[in-house]
Amino acid sequence: MELSACEVGLVACSRYDRRLLKERVDTLCNALGFKISAGSRVLIKPNLVSAVRNKGLACTHPEVVAAVAEWCLDHGAKVRVGDSPAFGTAMGVMASCGISEALKDLPVTMINFEAVQPLRLASGLSVGVARAVGECDLLVNLPKIKAHGQLYLTLAVKNYFGTVVGFRKPWLHARYGDIDNRFEGMLVDLLAVLPGGITLADGVVAMHGDGPVSGTSFPLHLLAGGLNPVALDTALLAVLGLPPEASPVWRECFRRNLSGSELGELSFPLARPEEVGTPGFQAPARLKPVSFHPWRLVMGAIKRIMAG
Repeated sequence: MELSACEVGLVACSRYDRRLLKERVDTLCNALGFKISAGSRVLIKPNLVSAVRNKGLACTHPEVVAAVAEWCLDHGAKVRVGDSPAFGTAMGVMASCGISEALKDLPVTMINFEAVQPLRLASGLSVGVARAVGECDLLVNLPKIKAHGQLYLTLAVKNYFGTVVGFRKPWLHARYGDIDNRFEGMLVDLLAVLPGGITLADGVVAMHGDGPVSGTSFPLHLLAGGLNPVALDTALLAVLGLPPEASPVWRECFRRNLSGSELGELSFPLARPEEVGTPGFQAPARLKPVSFHPWRLVMGAIKRIMAG
C-alpha cells in the first residue's frame, strides 16, 4: 500500500446508529478522496480478536461493519468481510458479537481467513497472509481503538496483523518478540505487501485500561479515517492525549521516517485532534513482553480450538 498521504479525517459520532454511522463514513471518505469503482472487490477487515469476553467490546462494533459494508455496496462494490481472530474463527466471532446479524440482509460474503499466500517482507521474513487479501482490489481496515498490554495501543497499523492467518500470529510473537524491535518492524513491513484502501477506526466507544480484550469502555465518540495508517495512528495518539514515543509501533514508524509519523506534517480536512479529544483515556503504564513463550503458545492453541 502507498504510505504517502498525510490527510486524516476526524469526525464526532455519538452512537452506534447505522444511518448516522453511514453518514459519517461518507463524510470521511469524501474528505479523504477515497472512491470505489463499480465492480471493485472490497475486503472489509474488522478487529475480531475475540467475542468470548467483554460482550463484544473488544471487536469492531457490528453497526460500524454494516454501515461501511452498505456504503461500499452503494458504490457498486462486491464485498467480503473476514479476519483471522486470536481465538476461534472469523465466522464464529462474527456470530457471537453480532456482526452476522447486522449483515444478514446485505449481499455480502462473510469468510474465515484460511487459505494462505506466503509473502516475503523487506526483512526477508516470510509470512502467511490470507489469500483473500491478495484477491481484493481494496482493503478496508476497521480497527477498534483500544489500549494494548503489549503494544500500548492497537490502532490502524496493528489491525493489519489480522491478515496473517491463524497460529502464525502467536508463532511470530514467540519467534521475534524478544529481539529488539523485530516484531514491530514486521508489523510495519507488512504494510508494503498489502493492497491499498482505507482505514476507518471505530472509536465511538473505545477500550482503555487492560486491553486488548479485558479493558473497560471509554466513550470517545469518534470515527477516524485515513489512507495512510501511519498518519492515522499518529493523529489518534494526539486525540487521546498520549505521548507517541510510548507506542513501540509508532517508534518504529518514526525511526524509519515514514510519511505521517510526525504530527506536524498531518493535515485535517474535518476536525483537528484537540477539537475531538476526550480526556481520561488510560493506556498501560507498563507494557508486557511481546513474546509468547512455549506454554502460552500451547494454551493459545487449545483456546483457538475450543473457541472455534
